[in-house]
Amino acid sequence: MLCVNDGLFIKLIESFSALVTVILLLLAECRGQSLEVGPAQTIVTLLGEDVTLPCHLEPAADVFSKSVEWGRPDLEPRFVHVWHEGKNFLVSQNPSYKGRTSLSIENLRQGDLSLRLSAVKLSDNGMYRCYFPSKNKRSTVELVVGSVSSPVIAGINIDSSRVILQCESKGWYPEPEVVWLDGEGNLLSAGPTETVRGPDDLYTVSSRVTVEKRHSINFICRVQQKDINQTREIEIQVSADYFVDTSSAVARIGIIVVAVLIFILAAAFFLWKWRKNQTKG
Repeated sequence: MLCVNDGLFIKLIESFSALVTVILLLLAECRGQSLEVGPAQTIVTLLGEDVTLPCHLEPAADVFSKSVEWGRPDLEPRFVHVWHEGKNFLVSQNPSYKGRTSLSIENLRQGDLSLRLSAVKLSDNGMYRCYFPSKNKRSTVELVVGSVSSPVIAGINIDSSRVILQCESKGWYPEPEVVWLDGEGNLLSAGPTETVRGPDDLYTVSSRVTVEKRHSINFICRVQQKDINQTREIEIQVSADYFVDTSSAVARIGIIVVAVLIFILAAAFFLWKWRKNQTKG
């Protein structure tokens, strides 16, 4: 008589059940033409935040005891989160999402299949698919993950009648652009932006602008990323004290030189007179 360890037998049954579920999900996707649950959406979030990827069944229905699959076709394995017959089924979940995904039981009972994704990473950027096998319905959601950082003034260099301002900002994604504005919001002509991408895939940008002599005026360094609708800026006040008036400087130097020459001539004259008197004595 063949005896099988009860624990091993249960594990074999669970593995077989998992395999069958995955196969059924794959086969279900191949049947017929799919219908959209709703229009494709783009969700924008920032690095490290929690985000909800929307997916709603229309008309609404209780799907608690059904199957729901969230996936990314560009990954292997593609499964981000799978719900099957009243519980999470995460045997084939992509390792990068482990412990970061969830579905709401209360929402599932109301036809809301939205996925909660926590502690978002840059690698989470991509196209997600919400799939409901029982009705062969699906929808897609594009997740755009960004990272922002406030700029700082990296340098103020005085050059004759001009001042060169340098602005820097670290930790951006996607790559941002830098613009300079005067106090009235007018765009200033600046040099090309220097961009460096670090090993963490985040961008550091640096930009310089040269401003001519003006009397106490404000300048703005603005770093912006339109894809994630994020802007950060810093304001710099440059007063007339930063500038050197060339004509005044030349005049002052001239006066100093003349004064020194007069002093030297006077000293030489008095020395000559003193020696002359010494000779006569």
